[in-house]
Amino acid sequence: MKNGFLTIAVMSALGVGTLVSCNKDLNRQPYNTTTASEVFSTPAGAKEALAKVYGAYALTGSSGSASSDLGGIDAGTSDFVRLLWDADELSTDEAVCAWNDPGVPDFHNMSWNSSNVILLGLYARSIYQITVANAFIQQASAVKGKFTGSDATDLANYVAEARFLRAFQYSELMDLFANPPFVTDQDPIGSYIPKQISRSDLFAYVESELKNLDSTNAMVAAGHNEYGRADQGCVWALLARVYLNAAVYTGTARYTDAITYSSKVINSGVYKLMTKYANLFESDNNLNNTEQLLSISYDGINTQNYGGTTFIINAAIGGSMVPANYGVPGGGWGGNRVTSNIPNLFPDLTGTADKRSMFYTSGQTEAIAAIGTFTNGLAVTKFTNLTSTGATPAGASVYASTSFPLFRLAEQYLIYAEAVLRGGTGGTAAQALADVNTVRERAYGGVSGDLTSLTLQNILDERGRELYWECFRRTDLIRYGLFTTGSYLWPWKGGVSSGTGVDAHYNIFPIPATDLNANGNLTQNPGY
Repeated sequence: MKNGFLTIAVMSALGVGTLVSCNKDLNRQPYNTTTASEVFSTPAGAKEALAKVYGAYALTGSSGSASSDLGGIDAGTSDFVRLLWDADELSTDEAVCAWNDPGVPDFHNMSWNSSNVILLGLYARSIYQITVANAFIQQASAVKGKFTGSDATDLANYVAEARFLRAFQYSELMDLFANPPFVTDQDPIGSYIPKQISRSDLFAYVESELKNLDSTNAMVAAGHNEYGRADQGCVWALLARVYLNAAVYTGTARYTDAITYSSKVINSGVYKLMTKYANLFESDNNLNNTEQLLSISYDGINTQNYGGTTFIINAAIGGSMVPANYGVPGGGWGGNRVTSNIPNLFPDLTGTADKRSMFYTSGQTEAIAAIGTFTNGLAVTKFTNLTSTGATPAGASVYASTSFPLFRLAEQYLIYAEAVLRGGTGGTAAQALADVNTVRERAYGGVSGDLTSLTLQNILDERGRELYWECFRRTDLIRYGLFTTGSYLWPWKGGVSSGTGVDAHYNIFPIPATDLNANGNLTQNPGY
């Protein structure tokens, strides 16, 4: 996707079979005719297999097929970003969807259960990606003695990247489902029923993996890997993120550690905020992007599916909006908008003050009288398939070529500031204020938007302005104690037009019923 590394067509290069369901086999027996020993017999073959590990984040089936990697789940709704976006955004004040598709209204209503098909897809996709990473690590480790010199170094880097991607996916399962099944490359391939891991133990595993990758310098140095591949900076960024949320995951705050690792990213000298905020979310955001540590890459010609940024862009276009004005002349699905809480974070809705204010208002009402009516609620124009020069990519119709950012520098500035205000040591209040203002100065085009002091509410609001629609809001509201409680409301929270609090068990999603039925080692999360 967008370069030679990720455009490799690998399909089943790892010998990982389709998941028939979220069942007991997290590791699957090879079924394709090309064996692992053949794939890993050359450095080029090993790299092709690594491309499958990354490709599992953006591809949903094989060779353009309508079938999914996840057996029984439609390819159109099995993309990782689309599923994660639904869970992390539609459940919050940042988004509502006009569609009545199965599972979608559950998020607005905060009434999801263990049969929600979107949560099933997200759970299955995450486990599938872990399965692919485990298979790669096992198979690459088995042949490492055959490679020498730079080839051996490259193979070691590939294994480290697969370990990082596995740790990232486990961090998402920890955040979303708390207590998932757990398996690594040390477990046997074949008929193996994984045990369940507790949230606190999973936190310890993710932390240990990432710290080992960092301390051993296993990853390519920060800023020195190919586009779309993880490096040491990504390890620091993920550690900072999980440490910021450690009190939720384990009951023990780790704000000092969040300061330590966000500072590594900030002070590395490798990353720099992009001059123009909008350029971060355009179809050529893979070019000269100094802010993005890692993204999921999409290509509207070579890697087509109805998830990712194709979903984010098209679902946000409706009413009087013209799809061609957003680089998808054949698209526009009339689905997602924001609740009034998000536009209210901005001093205006035209972007003349805060340039992150990217809303379409013509014919749209800020109030949402009916969720099913697209013109109720402001549309979001943050993501687009246009290039930074305003051009539409050649051959574009519906599918988008815009990468989705997983880690970028602005988040690390905000992590540092919040960790300082929450009592972490190793940072200063003055630097925290300076970091927040660094983010705001890009938005305002200068110091006119600078704050003179910080509060935790300042930082939550700033995260809402900077990171909206990037799959952070649910986690942020939970960390602040605002997600399920009645102390913070938004339109249609809990299925009530004016908003209402719901039971605290909704802070964690349920283990899908299909996996509970298949794996006797699993216990359902409380409340479901």
